Amino acid sequence: MPSPAPHVHADTLPAWQVCEQARRTRDPRFDGLFFTAVLSTRIYCRPVCPAPTARRVVYFRHAAAAEAAGYRPCLRCRPELSPDDGSWRRGDAALARALKLIDDGALAEQPLAALAQRVGVGERQLRRLFVERVGVAPIGVHGTRRLLFAKQLLTETTLPITQVALAAGFGSLRRFNDAFRTAYRLAPRDLRKGRRETAAHNARDVLTLRLGYRPPYDFAAMLDFLRGRALPGVEVVDEHAYARVIGPIEQPGRLRMSAWPNGEHALKLELHGVATARLLEIVQRLRRMFDLDADPQAIAGALSSDARLAPLLAQRPGLRLPSGWDGFEIAVRAIIGQQVSVAAARTLASRLAQKYGRALPQPFAPGLAHLFPTPEALVDADLETIGLIRSRAQTVRGVASALIEGRVDFRAERTLEDFTARWVALPGIGPWTAQYIALRALGHPDAFPVEDLVLQKALPADGTRMTAKALGARAQAWSPWRGYAVIHLWRDCVPTPVARAEKPARKTRTARSDTRVEATA
Repeated sequence: MPSPAPHVHADTLPAWQVCEQARRTRDPRFDGLFFTAVLSTRIYCRPVCPAPTARRVVYFRHAAAAEAAGYRPCLRCRPELSPDDGSWRRGDAALARALKLIDDGALAEQPLAALAQRVGVGERQLRRLFVERVGVAPIGVHGTRRLLFAKQLLTETTLPITQVALAAGFGSLRRFNDAFRTAYRLAPRDLRKGRRETAAHNARDVLTLRLGYRPPYDFAAMLDFLRGRALPGVEVVDEHAYARVIGPIEQPGRLRMSAWPNGEHALKLELHGVATARLLEIVQRLRRMFDLDADPQAIAGALSSDARLAPLLAQRPGLRLPSGWDGFEIAVRAIIGQQVSVAAARTLASRLAQKYGRALPQPFAPGLAHLFPTPEALVDADLETIGLIRSRAQTVRGVASALIEGRVDFRAERTLEDFTARWVALPGIGPWTAQYIALRALGHPDAFPVEDLVLQKALPADGTRMTAKALGARAQAWSPWRGYAVIHLWRDCVPTPVARAEKPARKTRTARSDTRVEATA
């Protein structure tokens, strides 16, 4: 068994000795944290590559840096399957926000100057930041991201090459062929010659992709969390998979996430009826929703020094931060869930989805028959008729209006402080709700609803209750991973989330309308 892995700082390449030990033992905990480039073959690999160990190698922090240095991705270990370095893409640093925007396609249609402006730095400063910390300019990260996704589609599906080019964000087949040949020294069609497909795009319009993660990963706990909050008609969560209906209204589709067979460190994504042009966006959403790019080493390194959290991390090292498919859906459910039980919130949200969501002409499957309502559908809705009290109904309508007008949003360039300040400015939205939305809609790793009553009681673990001020002061040491502390403490209070979801809410009167009685919404 490999020795415990040391914490890897987000801005630095691991020490040479650490990289050597990780690649020689094929340690999956380092997958995506660095790449091995073989000098003789000019090929770069993941640390887990099964190929014989090369003697003369160099290491790169990012796949784009290896490609910029003239190395090609290994066809055996397939670097496109490695998880992203979540430490870089999480939090409020300019580099993290810029990388999230690139993941969202910010450089596909806008110049670098626009990206720099969105994260609040100068263009030259942003380029210098990328070169110093990532090893390549932003456009290099963007190009590598597109090409590696195209490589995955070419390898795992039978999509026509024209559709692969479209899915990867290339405006024309010619541009795609030129870029692929320049980077990898072979034509896209040559990658498929003699290779057996590992997934299928068949007559039933099913497309299967492999989404890798860095172990350990507690998929069962993730499903437990989502199962207790699944909306009938929109989502179905059983012991093995998560499924839901997705938009747009003009062309609805469905997805299913399950564990990849044979214990491989990946989840299996099955897509039905989804437009090719949306594939990359959908994959990015699901990677955030299921927290597939988290680095358990970095999280444990920051939290395990706390005596209360250390045993929780040891007990559940693979616990991840469950996000949601759609920000507006999470926001509505958070508002509905203020001061009611999880079960009651789920019932009300289900009524809302069935009455104001778009019903499919034909259900995809049992339990998958509706799209969740859009802000436009709820801005003037008579929500009191489904059982919402007047103040909650007004808050939902107010949030829908604010999103339509652009007063609040879920944009990747927002810092946690900016995001929560915008939401708290809305009537009916207090600090708890704003932080909860940041936690579940953005997957922000440092979101921390300090007013949460369960957290205030869970941290002492002796029957007493901390004040919000004391809890906030204690949690400062956990930054920038306070959101993971929330999930661990909630989980510790709820060994069986589904059973707990059926309990009625405790009747507690509080001064704040959005202070939580239950731990989750």
